[in-house]
Amino acid sequence: MKQKIEKDKGLIFVVSGPSGSGKTTLVDKVVKEAHLRDKLVRSISVTTRKKRSGETEGRDYFFLSRREFRQRSKARQFLEQTKYLGCYYATPKDFVEAQISRHKHIILCLDLKGAVSVKRFYPKNTVTIFILPPSLVVLRERIERRCNKTKKKEIRQRLKLAKEEFEACRRYDHCLINKNLQQAARELRRIILRKIDK
Repeated sequence: MKQKIEKDKGLIFVVSGPSGSGKTTLVDKVVKEAHLRDKLVRSISVTTRKKRSGETEGRDYFFLSRREFRQRSKARQFLEQTKYLGCYYATPKDFVEAQISRHKHIILCLDLKGAVSVKRFYPKNTVTIFILPPSLVVLRERIERRCNKTKKKEIRQRLKLAKEEFEACRRYDHCLINKNLQQAARELRRIILRKIDK
């Protein structure tokens, strides 16, 4: 039997997918759309990885030292946290709770472990969506294009992780293939609006 949504709180949309699937681009696209701008807030994660070219503190991530991350983790300030390719990532608990308590809907990009953790905290109000690339060949091309300075070893690690992540798709509420960005964005928007308007 499906659990009913807690009407006094907003929804949490967790978007996952392998590195290079386009999940972040899709999320950025839908949160800027006029009819979702006032309804949907993008959660900003914290990370210990170094800032990439073009990224902005407080817009893309909050960049922390490992020491700061450990302190906040010990204080249980994170809703979920994970380690990916040697760097730590986490979702600030207070930000999420503040938004959904005001009936704002949140969208965030997480891995499977993070998605499971959020679903455990908010089982009735979490919607999970997995983004798939058309193929592993396309995924490799995207990773190489996006990270032209990335070492071959890291690319191999990302592809190995991607193969494992493909299996996770069946554990999500929705799966969509990002073959065409505009089409995938429309499908993601449909899923979100359908849930919000229920």
